[in-house]
Amino acid sequence: MNVSRTRAALVAGAAVSSVALFAGPAFAHVSVQPQGEAAKGGYATVNFKVPNERDNASTVKLEVTLPADTPMASVMPQPVPGWTVKVDKAKLAKPLDVHGKKITEAPSKITWTADGSKIGPGQFQQFPVSLGQLPENADQLVFKALQTYDNKEVVRWIEEPKEGGAEPETPAPVLQLSAATEDHHGGAAAGGDKAKDEKAEEAKGDGHGHEGGENNAAAAESDGSDSGSSDTTARVLGIVGILVGAAGVAFGVLAGRRRSA
Repeated sequence: MNVSRTRAALVAGAAVSSVALFAGPAFAHVSVQPQGEAAKGGYATVNFKVPNERDNASTVKLEVTLPADTPMASVMPQPVPGWTVKVDKAKLAKPLDVHGKKITEAPSKITWTADGSKIGPGQFQQFPVSLGQLPENADQLVFKALQTYDNKEVVRWIEEPKEGGAEPETPAPVLQLSAATEDHHGGAAAGGDKAKDEKAEEAKGDGHGHEGGENNAAAAESDGSDSGSSDTTARVLGIVGILVGAAGVAFGVLAGRRRSA
């Protein structure tokens, strides 16, 4: 009896633990990820990923609020088939200086609305956006989002994660920024430097000034000489073969005449 009771208690405890586990915060939520790199002070293309967490409803609207403390002058959504998009702007308390021009207002919110398409149960949709310039004095950007379903339910993804703390139940999308690049345009500068280095190495050859080019010329001349020698040898062998063949034919003819005589 005691053994049976112990087993029953263990089973009950496991069941309670399972319920607590699955009752925790959902793992799938609205998120934002860069396509490539999102460097400080540069421009980046990001994807807002929206999964559908409901079994009996479809997502028909997404609203993303842009951070007001780090406004960006350039916000350009990429068209998504079956969805309309609208970018709202707001006046800035402090104008932005962009390429020598004063910007007094900046995008504040992006709204995607279903127009012939929905995010159904078990599906997700990505919404690409080009952003810039990204701030130079921040490590991350927080985008608060509202997800609306066709049953009128609205899920507010607005809780800012705290460093060292547990993940909120409805966390806001967070974009992590990488270190600034020299040209503020991603990896283009690195590619240009690499090309310059390769050209320099070609000019240096083996590291002895112009000897690399001279060695290459000598090698080419040697290859040409070898090729010419090979051609001459082939021609001589061909002529010898023709002569040997002709001699064989003549010998056969003479032998035939002798037999006939």
